[in-house]
Amino acid sequence: MKDFHAARNRFTIATFVAAIGLLAWGAFVTSINAGMAVPDWPTSFNSYDPFNPWPNWWTITPVLAEHGHRLLGALIGFLTLTLSIWTWFADARTWMKRLGLGALFLVILQGVLGGLRVLLVSLDLAVVHAMVAQLFFALLAAMIVFTSKSWSSAPTSSSDPTYFKSVAGLAVRVPLVIYVQIFLGALLRHPGTGIDPLFVGLHLGWAFFATGTVVVLWSRLRTAPVEFRVLKRVSNAMLTILSVQVSLGLFAYLVLLDETGTVKASNVQVLANTGHMVIGALLFATTVACGVLCLRYKHTERHAS
Repeated sequence: MKDFHAARNRFTIATFVAAIGLLAWGAFVTSINAGMAVPDWPTSFNSYDPFNPWPNWWTITPVLAEHGHRLLGALIGFLTLTLSIWTWFADARTWMKRLGLGALFLVILQGVLGGLRVLLVSLDLAVVHAMVAQLFFALLAAMIVFTSKSWSSAPTSSSDPTYFKSVAGLAVRVPLVIYVQIFLGALLRHPGTGIDPLFVGLHLGWAFFATGTVVVLWSRLRTAPVEFRVLKRVSNAMLTILSVQVSLGLFAYLVLLDETGTVKASNVQVLANTGHMVIGALLFATTVACGVLCLRYKHTERHAS
């Protein structure tokens, strides 16, 4: 049974890794402004053939980007359906069964939003589509934690029984701060906004605040009792990802300024923007992982006292 439980955890990790690819592909679609390269949905060029909707479609970069995104999205949908069914029948926790259904609901909603964005030619829906993707990604990260050994075998006592009571609130708020930053980034990235001074100011200003909150959380978690090694490793990963994200963000902004007025984004700008979005999603996921672990340990402390 333990091996079977571990297998589901590994499958969740595999789905999470595949979702990283989907996020990167979606960011690439946005970066090259290919969201309308395939102008219909649920068909592609009026074809229901997912693999060959248009002769040599893979040789046309915008079409490859958009239709390839749809194909990868279908794969993620299948993986999520499998994960949801597996969780429903294999997990005794009612709330975990509901989370599996929630993940399935989000991936279906995400597909519908992507289709409506095309049908309605809506940039607003493109932003909503991006934000739901982040929620789905973070939920997968949480499900990895919930099916891990560190969750099921949480320490039953602590050398500092009040530690998590003081840090859990901060750990829950930080993911919300990062999500706001992702939203501001989505407003800035999607076509039609460009380098609007208002969005640039909001995104950069909130970035300072978000960076500060993550650093404060890391500084608190690094002093966690020694028995909570997993939490310390996740928080160190969070700080490393934050460092990469800040560097990529500055680089992407400088490249954008340098190429202002150009008709087409350069390969450097596309890579910088795509990488910045994906690393931001990983940062969000690690803050969520820290948050749920802190809540778990706080719950353990309360029942041990």
